[in-house]
Amino acid sequence: MPPRRAPKVGFVSLGCPKALVDSERILTHLRAEGYAIAPDYDDADVVVVNTCGFIDAAIDESLEAIGEAIEQNGRVIVTGCLGARPERILERHPRVLAVTGAHAYEAVIGAVHTHLPPQHDPFLDLVPPQGVKLTPRHYAYVKIAEGCNHKCSFCIIPSMRGRLASRPIDAVLRESEQLVRAGVKELLVISQDTSAYGADLKYAPREWRGRERETRFVELARGLGELGAWVRLHYVYPYPHVDEVIPLMADGRILPYLDVPFQHGSPAVLKRMKRPAHAEDTLARIHAWRATCPELTIRSTFIVGFPGETEAEFRELLDWLDAAQLDRVGCFTYSPVEGAAANALPGAVPEDVKIERQARFMERAQAISAARLARHVGTRMRVLVDRIDGDVALARGPGDAPEIDGVVRIHGPGRLAVGEFAEVGITAADVYDLDARALP
Repeated sequence: MPPRRAPKVGFVSLGCPKALVDSERILTHLRAEGYAIAPDYDDADVVVVNTCGFIDAAIDESLEAIGEAIEQNGRVIVTGCLGARPERILERHPRVLAVTGAHAYEAVIGAVHTHLPPQHDPFLDLVPPQGVKLTPRHYAYVKIAEGCNHKCSFCIIPSMRGRLASRPIDAVLRESEQLVRAGVKELLVISQDTSAYGADLKYAPREWRGRERETRFVELARGLGELGAWVRLHYVYPYPHVDEVIPLMADGRILPYLDVPFQHGSPAVLKRMKRPAHAEDTLARIHAWRATCPELTIRSTFIVGFPGETEAEFRELLDWLDAAQLDRVGCFTYSPVEGAAANALPGAVPEDVKIERQARFMERAQAISAARLARHVGTRMRVLVDRIDGDVALARGPGDAPEIDGVVRIHGPGRLAVGEFAEVGITAADVYDLDARALP
């Protein structure tokens, strides 16, 4: 009898790292049930498209990806954030087999079962202990919570992903421990609001490594700091209790890196955005963080052209940026999102003004970035090697998150290996990246 062919699932994953973790969980579940993962449309029996639906550009990209999958394969299941609005999908692509919402793992697995029944063989189906990962072997995203309790006027994430739902601390720490055992060198902690972690569970204690730990942001950072891997914190709001993790960074237990979505520097704009902690003196907090941990890298994202933003308010943002001296910065022009409260605000900013302000903002941010990177020239740095291309290795230092920040270019890498740490001497800097040479 010829060997039985495993059913094959193709997968398209769009959007942010949080969606990527959803994709990894779905793929791990399917692989454990005996499904094979198809590398292309032609080889797949069914295709799952994990969508993003946060802004119009992301919705368009998702709809185009669904259309391409239908054209190339014909049998398509849709999940993810855009799945929260199935009418948008079905209006454009009525041929899709099923639509499920964000982090609806059981629903999307059920849809695959319906349209491509499993042929499970426990003697043949092998899944690595860390599950199926879509990132390189040496780093992994660890999602600690779903949803968000904030009501920012430009955002519809709570309506798509629900209210904050934290994972118990022992579950997160066990998963992270397993990843490190499997060879992961860097853990990237993600959620919609990482610093709110555990509030919905009333900081319930759980046991890990022989002692109780509260399901709380700082306790999670302490636990992750025991694993011996790089730990990078993303999407952290500047609440007062974030101050408690800075000493862990100064002590080298977690990376001196914070991804804080400040969004703007004008109190009036932040009030219209309904941002949490907008009344806090964020500049004072930043200065205090850096006093405790001078090596701290802060990255952030900003929105210019928000409804009602005046030239004076935009200049407030530029002044705030000058005072904050952020290391890594991204800037987006305001884009109306269907269902967002900000759409009803008066004072729409013309598109050409948005673009002009974005250019001015980035010019200022690039000058700050270049000056802060120049401080590293002549110093020694520990880096993690991501790729080797001929006689140049591309690596990242403590201040570089994958995909969104800069790189360290190591010239003449010698015996360096991908996925391993290396000691380098920094020889030059530009606006975003560093150049280096390998040290013994």
